[in-house]
Amino acid sequence: MEYQLNFSLNNNIYLRDPESSELGKLIVRKAIELIYEMGYEHFTFKKLALEVGTTEASIYRYFKNKHFLLVYILNWYWSYLDFLLMFHLKNISNPKLKIRKVIELLTRELPTDSGKIKYNISYLNQIVIRESSKVYLVKEINEINQAQVFKPFKDLCNTIAGIILELDSEYPYPHSLSSTLIETSHNQQFFSSHLKRLTDVKSDENVSGYVAAYLENLVSRVLE
Repeated sequence: MEYQLNFSLNNNIYLRDPESSELGKLIVRKAIELIYEMGYEHFTFKKLALEVGTTEASIYRYFKNKHFLLVYILNWYWSYLDFLLMFHLKNISNPKLKIRKVIELLTRELPTDSGKIKYNISYLNQIVIRESSKVYLVKEINEINQAQVFKPFKDLCNTIAGIILELDSEYPYPHSLSSTLIETSHNQQFFSSHLKRLTDVKSDENVSGYVAAYLENLVSRVLE
């Protein structure tokens, strides 16, 4: 699949744009690999510096702390997902088919183009499932939010909310339902893989297929 990515990220997230240098790009790429491998709690700039072959001070020139580095990574993912969603929906007019495409993108590994994606999408997907809530479940949320650093996530929710209103123009909670779909897709994928008794997934059932079926059932019942 060929397309040209054309989004940029909020400069309040970083101190120096990682895209402005090869070192910055390498820092983000290696951070994704390390967070995927060891988890956000065990990830440090010291470990990242060793992996990149630079100093901690060099990394701090790009990001204030590891929280903002995670915000940057997730914002890239949200922007990419919103871009993909708009790309796939441009030739679909049926709102039922649109919401099905939304659920498909939320529950399956995102596609990549022919080598133009600079980050490991599979790793990013797992980081989003396991770590995304950690960027906004923090005490400083109001201060951070004032800098508009969650705009890509809000834009994605707004895109999905618009599709929900196409399905039912009188539905009073389109944004709440859209954010619920996103968060539920993450939680159910995680629970289905690690805490199965919190779900109804069968032992031999494909996790992505199960979560997609659950979300489609949820939407159909809410908007019937």
